[in-house]
Amino acid sequence: MTELKRSESIQVAATPDQVYALISDITRMGQWSPICAACWWDEGAGPQEGAWFTGRNETPERTWETRSQVVAAEPGRKFAWEVNHGWVYWGYEMTEADGGTRLTESWELLPKGVAGFRERYGETADAEIANRSEAARTGIPATLAAIKQAAQAH
Repeated sequence: MTELKRSESIQVAATPDQVYALISDITRMGQWSPICAACWWDEGAGPQEGAWFTGRNETPERTWETRSQVVAAEPGRKFAWEVNHGWVYWGYEMTEADGGTRLTESWELLPKGVAGFRERYGETADAEIANRSEAARTGIPATLAAIKQAAQAH
């Protein structure tokens, strides 16, 4: 059975507010993620609940864009969004720990996303879902390591 939820944590030598400032600037996500190449806010939008942005993802096989809406924006605590009107959840939580921040990144393919994949991909849906889950499994630690490096470079 393919994992539909993934989560990992890393210790960062920066305050939760400093880490939040980095993560909530989604225009920087392309610097850290192995698949997300770029993100940009809708005109006039920014890191607050309800705001929309577009992301461009790239793999060797294809390039595609997604629409996402911020679902949590709690400075120093949590920043999260849902892709494609509730298909996929991506979130970051920050907690003070060991003189810095414990940063947790989470990914979940939501029920609406599973149904959407089945509708869009038919017989190959399970393989597509497995590919996305594997991309999260390998991408989350890579993204966390890159965010840690950026946060500690100050």
